[in-house]
Amino acid sequence: MKVQRSTFFAVNGKSNLHHFHSTQGNPISELESREFVSKLLDRKWGLQSPSTQIQQISVSSAKVTCKEQGIGKFSFFNNTRPNLGDEVSKEKQGSSFYILRDDLLHPLVNGNKARKLDALLPLLQDHKVTDLVTCGGCQSAHTAAVAVSCAERGLRSHLLLRGEQPEVLTGYNLVSTMYGNVEYIPRSRYANREEMLRTHADLVAGEDGSVLWARDIVEGLEAMDAARMDDFSNSKSSPRRKVLIVNEGAGDALALLGMFRLVQYLSQDHLLGKKSPVKFVVDAGTGTTAVGLGVAAMSLGLPWEINAVMLADTLEKYKRHEDRLIKEFTRQFLPSIVCSSLDMIKWVDRRNRRKFGKVLEGEVEMCRRIAQETGVLVDPMYTLAAWETATELVQDERSSIVVMLHTGGTLGMFGLAQRYKSCFTNLKD
Repeated sequence: MKVQRSTFFAVNGKSNLHHFHSTQGNPISELESREFVSKLLDRKWGLQSPSTQIQQISVSSAKVTCKEQGIGKFSFFNNTRPNLGDEVSKEKQGSSFYILRDDLLHPLVNGNKARKLDALLPLLQDHKVTDLVTCGGCQSAHTAAVAVSCAERGLRSHLLLRGEQPEVLTGYNLVSTMYGNVEYIPRSRYANREEMLRTHADLVAGEDGSVLWARDIVEGLEAMDAARMDDFSNSKSSPRRKVLIVNEGAGDALALLGMFRLVQYLSQDHLLGKKSPVKFVVDAGTGTTAVGLGVAAMSLGLPWEINAVMLADTLEKYKRHEDRLIKEFTRQFLPSIVCSSLDMIKWVDRRNRRKFGKVLEGEVEMCRRIAQETGVLVDPMYTLAAWETATELVQDERSSIVVMLHTGGTLGMFGLAQRYKSCFTNLKD
């Protein structure tokens, strides 16, 4: 497995707060950092609770009649009620990993999509937003999550999907269509996302409406003049539309706050705790979730390492996205603090590299086997990659706890079944 990170980092239980300095160059203490996190999390949230089900997957050699490759040579067993707290460190010598079942957060809005919208959704209502514009691929779980979340709050969503409308609507594409207003965008136009989003938002707002980006709510809130604030925040006095633009995949610094809330929850003593070294595993689409976990772990001084499995882009582009998010986050939430790059994030290649969106032979069968043995449904595009990496880590790692974040994506299987018919029609024991 190829591993890339900014500098060498060994999980040894030491604090990661050396990344934080004041603008005068003074290091930030652990107490100051925890106070900052406490203030950061003192806000309204979309999810009623940060909690998630934690299960334990045991890994053992499979009894197979043919020569299996990769994780196919293993069998899995799910302990749905594992011992946590102090018992976690006592049991870590076994060949197992923990899995955070964020795929069970909501029937349609689950996984990291729910976490990335956690801090944003209350702001939509607080600032009387009437319409939200965002974009994604044809089977985007993000656009589906936005569509459902907006509909639940009486807001209109406008979803710009890349490419052509499929012959049969299914999976996340069907959810987006049922809950939101979908428009298919030619790939050539979609390539310039910022211009595409802004143009469509202006169209939705009309001549008298207001348009803001998600980052504007955080960065420009105090600087807005009274007239503009009135225009954007007064609710029922005017029929004018108030349109908010959210980047593809909710790839904004605001999305990181949901990861802070999750990490603080998990670091409680009766769960994963604050002292035991943890190797986190997450599949990386845009990479926003991995950066959020890394910044949160660093802020809380946790001895955690984030293994982000690169799926959709090059290492250079993931690092660029990481740097942009860190700068945006410190500008919006840490104006008096300087944050260096995150050496606890390891950007790793998928075991079997391929062009994004491609499903390899045997992967659907592997997903089926995992589902039958554990009751956990993973998909070959995203979460199977994280499962593979977690399985590999527990074979090599005995000093750290391995934890996989299930990022959802269940309905994506329906879209894959339409696209890769032979992989699903040929399923057999």
